[in-house]
Amino acid sequence: MDFANQIVLVSAGLITFSIFAGVLSSRIGAPLLLVFLAFGMLAGEDGPGGIVFNDFRVAHVVGSFALALILFDGGLRTSREALNRAFGPSVLLATLGVVLTAGITGAAAKFLFGFEWSQALLLGAIVGSTDAAAVFFLLHLHGLRLKARVAATLEVESGVNDPMAIFLTLALVGVAAQGHDIGDAGDALDLLWDFLWQMLGGAIFGLLGGFFVLRAVNRLQLSSGLYPILAGALSLLVFAIAQSAGASGFLAIFIVGFILGNNPHRATSEIARFSDGVAWLAQICMFLMMGLLVTPSALVPVLLPALAVALILIVFARPLAVALCLWPFRFSLRETAFVSWVGLRGAVPIFLGTIPVLWGVEGAETIFGVAYVIVLVSLVLQGWTVPFAARLAEVELPPRAAPDRRVELDLPAGKGKSVVAYTVDPMSLLVQRGVNRLPLPMGTTVISVMREGVVRTEGFNEGVEPGDVVMLLTTPDLIPTLDRLFGARRKRSQRKDVGMVDFTLEAGAGVALVADMYGLAFAPEERELTLEEFMRSRLGKEIGEGARARVGEVELVAMRVKDGALRQIGLDLDPPPRETSVMHLRARALDVLRTLRQLFLADPGRPF
Repeated sequence: MDFANQIVLVSAGLITFSIFAGVLSSRIGAPLLLVFLAFGMLAGEDGPGGIVFNDFRVAHVVGSFALALILFDGGLRTSREALNRAFGPSVLLATLGVVLTAGITGAAAKFLFGFEWSQALLLGAIVGSTDAAAVFFLLHLHGLRLKARVAATLEVESGVNDPMAIFLTLALVGVAAQGHDIGDAGDALDLLWDFLWQMLGGAIFGLLGGFFVLRAVNRLQLSSGLYPILAGALSLLVFAIAQSAGASGFLAIFIVGFILGNNPHRATSEIARFSDGVAWLAQICMFLMMGLLVTPSALVPVLLPALAVALILIVFARPLAVALCLWPFRFSLRETAFVSWVGLRGAVPIFLGTIPVLWGVEGAETIFGVAYVIVLVSLVLQGWTVPFAARLAEVELPPRAAPDRRVELDLPAGKGKSVVAYTVDPMSLLVQRGVNRLPLPMGTTVISVMREGVVRTEGFNEGVEPGDVVMLLTTPDLIPTLDRLFGARRKRSQRKDVGMVDFTLEAGAGVALVADMYGLAFAPEERELTLEEFMRSRLGKEIGEGARARVGEVELVAMRVKDGALRQIGLDLDPPPRETSVMHLRARALDVLRTLRQLFLADPGRPF
């Protein structure tokens, strides 16, 4: 067998077996990325595989390429709403937070290893940022649903903090490679200018490149299979140009993905699916290669002090940096603690650890080994416990119903519409109600219902059955809402009374807007109220969390009450059976009085 065939055989075998191992390990809750990393170690020279791989230059090149693809996919999946919600805390965590974490971790490394300050802070910079790939995959792989601001902060932070870590690493490598200590570093103004150009230049290249890629996708007439390749190739071109100009290509390609993912274009579903698959492949290859690169026996001499550094990073450096950065934004103590705990380290620190080796920094192999141990500890200790930590911190939200089968068709760019088809699940609310009684969001139209190959475009009041295919015309931003409506729902006995709702609404929203959007039957005089005013009119002034007010066949649920004010209201499309209570009888009495007034009073709009 020639060398080329051997490379193909080994590569395909490693990827295939690591995926199978990941599927089996997920049943015991093991982090999938840890499995890929461990499988690479087992295939290496100290493991049964016996593969010798110690080319740090190849690892660095492949790691750069893979990380760029992962960040592009991360930008593609970061919504504008999430960025707006978490811009302030995320940027502060991605800059000041990384610097604080690196400084505290570096001080610990100097004490435990006796490094020079330049070497110690270099190690801190290498492990100072959270890993975008680890955060994206661990939060989404198990369908973990968090409070909106917490989830947005974690995702945006992990996507934009890599450029800061890379800048710090390169700056400190330059100092350490010259054999100088921090006090002998070059002009601080040069470092400041370099940092500003890295961030500002990356943003400029990302914005210009993002709109260029968007325009190219919309203007060029290509086969549908070529659009994802075009988008990926152009995004990597932007990355390479930014890097060549001394700016942050990693920030640039994240912004390109963000622009492409938040603007309408002709290949939304194709690019999203292709990017998801490529990001998975890049992630697997990156972790496998980094696993091959390390020699486990070489980690033994540094294992104990490296474990100590890892624990200081996890339980002291990261929490302190997060607490200081989130304090101005009024995060609760539990939310701050959870954000601190999800400071996941992944392949990026290992990738950054190759840079000192390539530059010939003294003690680079030790720095690389310590960074590797920190990643392993983070994936085991933090990655394995993320769902438990979310429940403990009370930031986990009940899972939303999600459709198993959805087909999305892209219409020509600029129309602002998409056609989606859902196969009705036996546990879907549609089976109980029928299409015409489902409160579809405003801007959504039912096109047809197909049953056993027969299509009907009217008579939707006949309802639907499991297996029917419902086709709708909607806007792309409403597809997640439709996913929840068409997805399988838990049985009422399996659902919590508080928190298990289909939509979350702001209490200050107008009743009329919500009524039109979801097709709710409010009385005419109630349409002039806000949701909070409506809830108080039904339930009285004192409202506790979990209080419910029925509107037709749905219920509004008080989700969050703070300082006596109702802040958030949930919409439950499948409420529990009505219970006889004082509040319920009061609401029924008010309904009867309104009906009588509309029948007999000359001025039905006059208040009682």
